[in-house]
Parts: sequence; C-alpha cells; structure tokens
Amino acid sequence: MFHAAFASLSASNLHVWVVAPSCVAPRAFVDPLPLSGVHRRVRFLIGVLLGGGALGGYLWYVGPTAVVSRLSAVPRWAVAVVAVLILAEAAVDGIGVWASVRPLNGGLSRRRSVQFAFAADFFDVFSPAGPVSSEPIMAQFFAVATETDYSEALGVRSVAKYAKSAAQLLLSVVLVTVLLAGGTAPRSLLVTLAGAAVALSLLGVALVLARDLLARVVVSALTLVVAALSGLLGTEQYGRERVSTAVARFRGRAAAFRDAPGLVALIAAGGLLEQCLTASALWVALSAAEPGVALITIVALIPLPQAASVVPIPGSIGAYDLLLVGALVATTGVPAASATAGVLVVRTFELGVSLGCGGSAVAFLRARRS
Repeated sequence: MFHAAFASLSASNLHVWVVAPSCVAPRAFVDPLPLSGVHRRVRFLIGVLLGGGALGGYLWYVGPTAVVSRLSAVPRWAVAVVAVLILAEAAVDGIGVWASVRPLNGGLSRRRSVQFAFAADFFDVFSPAGPVSSEPIMAQFFAVATETDYSEALGVRSVAKYAKSAAQLLLSVVLVTVLLAGGTAPRSLLVTLAGAAVALSLLGVALVLARDLLARVVVSALTLVVAALSGLLGTEQYGRERVSTAVARFRGRAAAFRDAPGLVALIAAGGLLEQCLTASALWVALSAAEPGVALITIVALIPLPQAASVVPIPGSIGAYDLLLVGALVATTGVPAASATAGVLVVRTFELGVSLGCGGSAVAFLRARRS
C-alpha cells in the first residue's frame, strides 16, 4: 500500500490515483497517458537533461578520450553477447509478471506476460518519473487485460516489486558476506547492502503490523484526491465509502499471496535470474578491458544502483549509471574509465531494448475496456 501511494504521488498529477481510478470511473477506465500532456513532456525533458547532464559531467571528469578508447577496445563478439543477454533479461522479467498477475482471473499467458514485461521497461524509461511512475501506468493495462479492478492490479504488482527486491538484496548480502570472508570485498559494501535489506524488512513488518492504521490514513488522503479529480474530470462525485472499497480491494489482492507461496517463490526466482543476466552482460563488457573482474562481485553489486529509481528521472539516466560505476570502482578496483565504458555498453542496449522492443509491445496493449 505504501509503495503504491508513494509511487503514484511521486509522479505528480499524472498518476495521483493510486487505488482511486475505480472510484472515479468504476467501469469506464480512463487512459492515464493523455492527462497533463504538456506538463508530462516538460518533466520528461527536464529529467533527461538532468540525468544526461550528470552523466556527461562525469564522463568529462573521467576523461572522454579514455572512455572512448575503452569502448573501442570492446570486441564485436562481446557486444553481440551483451545484446543477447540484455534481451534475455528483459524477457525473463515475464516470469515475475506471469506469477504476479496469476491471481487476477487466471492472469496472462506466458507470451503476453513477456509482452507486458517489455512494455513495463518502456515506461521505466519514458514515464516522467522513471521506474517510480511506470508501475501505476502498467497497472491500468493489467487491469484491462485481466478484466479486474485497477486497485487489484496495483496490489499484486506492488507485492511482486517487494518480493523481487527482497530476493535480490538477500542474494547480494550472501554473496558479499562470502567475498568479505575471502578478503575480496570492503566491509562498507556489506554494511550498505545489509542495511538496505534490514530497512526493506522493517518496512514490510511495519506495513503488516500497521496495515489498518495505514489503510485509514490512505483512505482519508485519497478521498480528497478523488474529490478533486472528480471535479476536474467532470465525473460523479464519489465519497469515502467508494475509496475505502478500492483500498480494500488493493489490500485483499496483496494479502492473497500468503496462500500462494509458490507464486512468490517464482517472482523471487525470476528476479534473481534477471540479476544474474544483467551482471553477466556487464561482466562480458568489462572483461574485454579488465579480465580480472569476478562475476560474483558484479552479481552482488547489481541491486545497489536500483536505489536511483527514487530519483524522478526517466530511466534513472545518469543516476543509475553513476552509482553503478562508483560501486564497480570501489569494489573491484577497475579504472573509472573502464567501468564507465562497460556500463555505457550495457546501458545502451538496455535503453535500446526498452524503447525499441518495449515501444512495440506497448502498441498492442489496451488501456481502456472495450
């Protein structure tokens, strides 16, 4: 619930609905994309400029010539392998999508789950606040495809995000503990990852223990939001009871995973496979110039830069790259120019797949009920 509220409110007035769309229009779902078009484009442009500017400034600091020389040293076979691994990582995300929406009227087929996974990657890049605002957008498509309510779709996807992040962090903590015991990882890395894992665990415990109080707070806040949106859209005014019903649907779908541990395990397994594929792509890109880097170290580092998703920048451009490069330099000892070159190779294909394949996938999705 907290994740859903934070994600939507962080995306400004483009996605302030959270669980409220069903309150504003219970049958005729409103397509979230056309709202605030000018504002959305301005935010997107500002985000790209900020992220791109930060990355450009870092490249200038490291030395553009050094980075270009490292990039040119990456052989074509390595570039091809990176491309295949990134495509595989994007497709593997379909495992978590399939498992997470399975409770919604039987969910989606395997093929459509992969399609939705690619579409989610597109909105990670193209939505104004990046990964923060992409899930509220995708919930609309999930709701229409499964013929369920928006709040229900957002509920199952919120659980999926939590389970996936928890599994990846746990794997990283275990790997770093092993590396630390062997003297090949700094203690600060273990402290950082373990701290993130503890914080995520405490958040989960707090959400469970204080779920009733949080529900009342969310209902009170969203009642005001729904009233404002109803006036803006010229629809019927809906009160606290309708909002409370939507929140109850969200909670019900999220809590239902207690009786489906197999689906949670599948979501976690898909997240771990994604982590390993992304790490393998980066390892291949780095090995061309720095063959001594251990794959296990990179696998452990992958969850760290995901903290950049809290920065409202499309695709976390700049923020993600800088965090990943910094972690690689601090942990593996590779030169900053080599780390930057490797990250740029991987990120180029990630963004290309997200926009190219993801955009094609979005074209076949429906945001409105027929």
